[in-house]
Amino acid sequence: MKINIMNDSGGKEVDIFTQEGLDAVTRLWIKTATHHRLMYEPTWLGIPIIQLPEDIVIMQELIWKLKPDVIVETGIAHGGSAVFYASLLELIGKGKVVAVDVDIRKHNELAIKSHFLAHRIHMIQGSSVDPSVISRVRGEIKPTDKVMVTLDSNHSKAHVAKELELYGGIVTPGSYLVAMDGAQSWVADIPNGKPEWNTDNPLVAIEEFVAKDKRYVIDEHYNRLKITSSPKGFLRRNS
Repeated sequence: MKINIMNDSGGKEVDIFTQEGLDAVTRLWIKTATHHRLMYEPTWLGIPIIQLPEDIVIMQELIWKLKPDVIVETGIAHGGSAVFYASLLELIGKGKVVAVDVDIRKHNELAIKSHFLAHRIHMIQGSSVDPSVISRVRGEIKPTDKVMVTLDSNHSKAHVAKELELYGGIVTPGSYLVAMDGAQSWVADIPNGKPEWNTDNPLVAIEEFVAKDKRYVIDEHYNRLKITSSPKGFLRRNS
């Protein structure tokens, strides 16, 4: 079975049962899914999570494997991801989520604080790249803690690059720094996309960060489902 893929630069016929076909079909699905805002559909334990189901499953794999003491999250939104991470820590039997957002809206704050997993979530309001916020995040971490970080706030290249620089040293060796939404570069050409996303996106920041910070490598194992908002975003700290 073959499909014809057409764009402004021409067209190509692709066999969907080849690796090239799988890559093409999944890229196309991400484009149309983003256009139809399907990532806004899932909830986790009653709270909107704004993630693709495949990414939720993969993050579950990673957290269950690592069993971290602290998960630092930048970008709270409705709080679904923080509750998701907290639910896994509850099953593991330890740990907390330190969640940062520049603007924690009152209705979202109330929903999180009234949730039965609120005891595992500590929220900090402020810019994720503000030195005082970084200091408060570090204050929530003990020297013996295993720490992982997820970056899901402002998705501009400059902001993500700064977050990678600042939070890269917080992640403990053997753990992960997960930078979300690198697929923004894949959806620049959808009807409600923006041409500047071709170059101003988290994926560019991720690739530049890994090229210069030799403590980190991209772990493609966590992108193996192909349907993902975070290509190349799972960064393992080796040292």
